[in-house]
Amino acid sequence: MKNETLSFGLPNAKLKKLAERLKLKLKTFSIPSGWTCPAALECLSKFPRNGGKGDLKDGPHTKFRCFQASAEALYPSLRKMVWKNFDILKSSKGDDLELADLIQRMLPDKYDIIRIHVGGDFFNQKYFDAWLEVARRLPEKIFYAYTKSLPYWIKRLDEIPENFVLTASRGGKHDELINSHNLKCAEVVFSEKEAVEKGLEIDHDDWHAAFGKESFALLIHGVQPKGSKASKALQKLKKKGFKGYNKKVTLKQLNELSD
Repeated sequence: MKNETLSFGLPNAKLKKLAERLKLKLKTFSIPSGWTCPAALECLSKFPRNGGKGDLKDGPHTKFRCFQASAEALYPSLRKMVWKNFDILKSSKGDDLELADLIQRMLPDKYDIIRIHVGGDFFNQKYFDAWLEVARRLPEKIFYAYTKSLPYWIKRLDEIPENFVLTASRGGKHDELINSHNLKCAEVVFSEKEAVEKGLEIDHDDWHAAFGKESFALLIHGVQPKGSKASKALQKLKKKGFKGYNKKVTLKQLNELSD
């Protein structure tokens, strides 16, 4: 991977709200959705590196489809970027400190906040520890992530700096760790009513994820498996005026990916 560098993205429509609200520069980092998510369960979706129309596949327990997997299927340039990032990370054969050196060397020039993984997750302990070390070295920056890779977090529970903000994402293989370790978590809900019933505030711009201390809800969005409860719930939300977060992607485009 000589001369290759990690690619960082600009905030999407949802994250742009947060950046504008706080007047801070926000960048994002992604790796292949599904393929790098060892603990994904209810949101598991994958699109092959060299896939074509109809190759977007949901996992056996998928209840709500990963929006970023759909985006990777729709945009070849995005897919190329996330796989290149993954290849670069895997090229580091040393320990977590060496991987941290690689990541830090390739960070963008100007940023205040980085959302780690719009797509993807911490795929092993070494990779988790590398980002932890990067945050430690740069205390003036904020790094935040949603994760279902809870065992890696739990193993370092007493070593997390304040600027490395993690949110446990419910619907994974290790949900029991959320309650047993009192982790801040995010839960996908199918309606505003469900959020109220669960006593959760809905996060519309990732403020809760990046700065909040309490658990919160996320409204179902993206395009969901046809005929699923998630799809029916999304249609109800749309009738109420909810338009999701990315206005550039049409319902027809995303539906065609899994026909």
